[in-house]
Amino acid sequence: MVDKQTAGHDKLGDFAPKFADLNDNVLFGEVWSRESELSAHDRSMITISALISGGNMEQAGHHMTLGKKNGITQKEISEMITHLAFYVGWPKAWSAFNLAKEIWN
Repeated sequence: MVDKQTAGHDKLGDFAPKFADLNDNVLFGEVWSRESELSAHDRSMITISALISGGNMEQAGHHMTLGKKNGITQKEISEMITHLAFYVGWPKAWSAFNLAKEIWN
């Protein structure tokens, strides 16, 4: 089970309270908690892939850390990024590998 997310509240609660609520309670509270439908490991694989595809490296780094906690191995993240390189672009893969090396080393 995914730990209770408070990043929305902690970082944006005063500035954007509704967004913070949706982030912490709906996205992470309701969607990520549906592990009988899709494991946290698989949700992390999907989320990291989507973030790399969009070039959202700041969020990808956070989700790689979470993915590692959810059991994604160095071999899996390396294979995933290599595969994505051919679909979303070589520069995005390089950027993602730089993040992954920091997290898995």
